[in-house]
Amino acid sequence: MSEKGYLKPPEEIDMAQAERSIRVAGLISVLALAGAVPAAYFMLPALFSFPEELPERLAFAAQASIFVLLCAVVAIGMVSTARRFSPEDIGGSAARAPSKRIAIYVAFLQNTLEQSVIAVGLYFALAVLLSGPWLSLIVVGVIFFLIGRVLFFRGYSRGVEGRALGMTLTMMPTAFGYLLVLVLMGAKWI
Repeated sequence: MSEKGYLKPPEEIDMAQAERSIRVAGLISVLALAGAVPAAYFMLPALFSFPEELPERLAFAAQASIFVLLCAVVAIGMVSTARRFSPEDIGGSAARAPSKRIAIYVAFLQNTLEQSVIAVGLYFALAVLLSGPWLSLIVVGVIFFLIGRVLFFRGYSRGVEGRALGMTLTMMPTAFGYLLVLVLMGAKWI
């Protein structure tokens, strides 16, 4: 009997199905983002004031980044705690590849660190270029990041189909955000 999910041998993976899963997840994420951005832009200013001046905007980006970086802290804690109770893994990553017991934790940590770096960079870029209600884009990014990380971790054991929505929810605000940053920077140079 073949392994399921992330342990499935490469020759047993239906690449067409995997690609469909990624595309469907990506579409869901784009549609959710398309709804969340205008909702946040119009609704969040009723709840609190977004900063206008650069120092306060940068402080806002730093505060928002804490939530993203806490995901990395949680992932690090998951790996280190799991290693403490695993004879195969107690030697650390330099000793050998992770055992099946902590492999998903390690993969989650690596991906979360990667996603955190690009998300936090985006938040600061947006804070430099935007002000007022447009900073709601950072809030949307953080919310999508948090939901995406939970879904990514929970679905990981099911393979690409299980982690696709979590990955695309995490990544879409960042990808579109960097496109926006490039457009805004280009507009300033013209």
